[in-house]
Amino acid sequence: MDNTPENPVKQINSLLEEAYKTRIYDLKKSTQLASKALKQSREINDQLLTGNSLNQLSLFYMIMGEYKLSIDMAQEAIKRFEQLGNEHGIADAKYNIAGVYYKTDNYHLGLVYLMDCLTIYRKYHDYHNQARTQKSLGTIYEYIGDIKNAVRAYESSIEAGENVMDNNLVSNAYNPLSGIYLKQGKVQKALELIENAIELKSESGDIRGLAFSLYGRGKVYTQTGEYQKAERDFKEALVIHTRENDQLGIAMTLYKMGVLYTRMERFADAKKILNTALEHTNKYNIISTKFKSSYQLYIIYRKENNTQKSLECLELYLQYKEAVINTQTLQVIENYELITKMEALKNETRIQNEKAEILEKKELAEQTAKMKQEFLSTMSHEIRTPLNAVITITSLLSERSEPSEKDLFDSLKFASNNLLLIINDILDFTKLDADKVELENRPCDIKVLINQITRIYDKMAEEKGLGVTVKLNSDINQYYELDETKISQILGNLISNAIKYTDEGSVQLEVNKLASEDDDDILEFTIRDTGQGIPATYFDKMFQSFSQPKSITTRKQGGSGLGLAIVKKLIELHQSEIKVSSELGKGSVFQFNLKLRRSAPQAVPSVKNLADIKDCNILLAEDNMINALVARKLLSKWGITAEHAKNGLEAVAMSGLKAYDFILMDIHMPEMNGFDATAHIRNNENPNIKTPIFALTADITAEHQSEYVNYFNGFLRKPIEIDKLHAALTGVS
Repeated sequence: MDNTPENPVKQINSLLEEAYKTRIYDLKKSTQLASKALKQSREINDQLLTGNSLNQLSLFYMIMGEYKLSIDMAQEAIKRFEQLGNEHGIADAKYNIAGVYYKTDNYHLGLVYLMDCLTIYRKYHDYHNQARTQKSLGTIYEYIGDIKNAVRAYESSIEAGENVMDNNLVSNAYNPLSGIYLKQGKVQKALELIENAIELKSESGDIRGLAFSLYGRGKVYTQTGEYQKAERDFKEALVIHTRENDQLGIAMTLYKMGVLYTRMERFADAKKILNTALEHTNKYNIISTKFKSSYQLYIIYRKENNTQKSLECLELYLQYKEAVINTQTLQVIENYELITKMEALKNETRIQNEKAEILEKKELAEQTAKMKQEFLSTMSHEIRTPLNAVITITSLLSERSEPSEKDLFDSLKFASNNLLLIINDILDFTKLDADKVELENRPCDIKVLINQITRIYDKMAEEKGLGVTVKLNSDINQYYELDETKISQILGNLISNAIKYTDEGSVQLEVNKLASEDDDDILEFTIRDTGQGIPATYFDKMFQSFSQPKSITTRKQGGSGLGLAIVKKLIELHQSEIKVSSELGKGSVFQFNLKLRRSAPQAVPSVKNLADIKDCNILLAEDNMINALVARKLLSKWGITAEHAKNGLEAVAMSGLKAYDFILMDIHMPEMNGFDATAHIRNNENPNIKTPIFALTADITAEHQSEYVNYFNGFLRKPIEIDKLHAALTGVS
């Protein structure tokens, strides 16, 4: 036999759990089990278990009408839980005391205790007990005639019960709600609700709860004149209440049977059952049923023309009711501000929960954005790094290739650049979607820019036998402040798309000046094609990410599916919008307006030639051996000597030994990354503290790291753009 110290605790908890489950169909057995648990708890001197056992017994005695025993046990439980600092246990005890008070018509005390309980149950998110407490509050509100708050409390009880998926709790509130609907004349609604309650009680095996539901249906049948059905339900409910020693249930059912027999004009049966109800309510001090039964007897004796008896019953009714009004109702009114406090507390709790939810969502959004950013960084680095080697090696080899090999190298270059464009589309769209892109305007010759953009697609159009034409309005200024890269992306995507979906005819880019405002011009950009056209039903979808019309997409029209989505976002970045019109079989027109500031020509800085950087000594920090080999090969063509550091730590160590003309710093490296290595070089005494350092990275998010950006003289992307690398080294920004 296992005699470990945990066994008595487990046994007592098991007894209490079984007692609570059993209460719904065998209250006598529940009381026996809880008494056994209390005895064992006292024997092992466990304060918590003793308090829990006392609370259960208090609940069961309260249900059975043993009110003094119930309160005594609840008060002893409170003392123990106060010593333990256990708020929840105190709330459970107060709930039992509240039950005694409102069942004996001490409504104001019941109200006060239930308010205290509800506050604690909400604090601990205990929806099970919130449901019980709200149902009891609804009962008090209903007794004192506050139907609005009664309905609200019952509905809150149902909501809490649904929260813990407890049909017994839900159906407990259905019973009184049905009664309210019945009083309001909503008979069918009342019947539907109580039938639902009976079904739920039957499924769960809650015999005690079933008795109250049958009682509720009996009231509906009494109202509808189905007296035989009503009597059957009342009798069945009375049998269960009597067996379970539920004194309140007995009193309520006896009174309603008296009302039923009065309607049936079975006055002798009515008087007998109502007098039994009075005896019962006197014994258990159930005042509300006492004065209701007295009033019903007054009605019967009046119908029988028994003036003396009717006046005696009326006097008793007034006496009992006056006692309730004088000693209870006034105190309820005095304490009724608690109702307002409860609602304020409920609203405050809701607001606090909403605030917490907003903060949680904000934190989640920030974490998601951070994860996206980290993924974007990793993706750009991992894909672009090997692509750097492919494109740069192809470029170097093509310069030494035989004429017969030129087509092969051109094809390889095209395939590599096409892959790079697709990757850039994905990365650019992610940045735009995260609002990480800003316009970088500078003076630009717009006519030169447009000609450069269209020339890129000449070969693509030529292969399809198409012509790409440009029509520029003569009123257009030559220089505007604009972001060349963004304009190139917009027009490039629209022109390439037009070529993709046009097999015959032409593609035209037209730019017109619509108006002038002070220093600004409004330019209208129009791209027309004679292609297949786009179905009107697809207009709204075409600017969504990864969207291509199936009806006109073939294998030869590849791409990322992000081109138009990027175009839309970039145009919106310019505070404008794109419009489209199309006719199937005849072509499409894309149009947008941009407000651009006129400017003067930008002074072109003097360009240094290769001789100016020949014999320079560069420190190249690069962890990828192939990329290091390619970069050193490229630099050697310009007469530059490059010393290689395999990681950030090596770069820091080498920069401390000698001065370099430039440092090219990869960002993602083992041991120490490029950010930290550059920060170390800038912030510590060494020969390269003022040496120009360029980030040479495949990570497109690197230049947005604000805490490091000022350490670098510039950011150069991989795959290496040879012209930009040359411009950086020769001092051309």
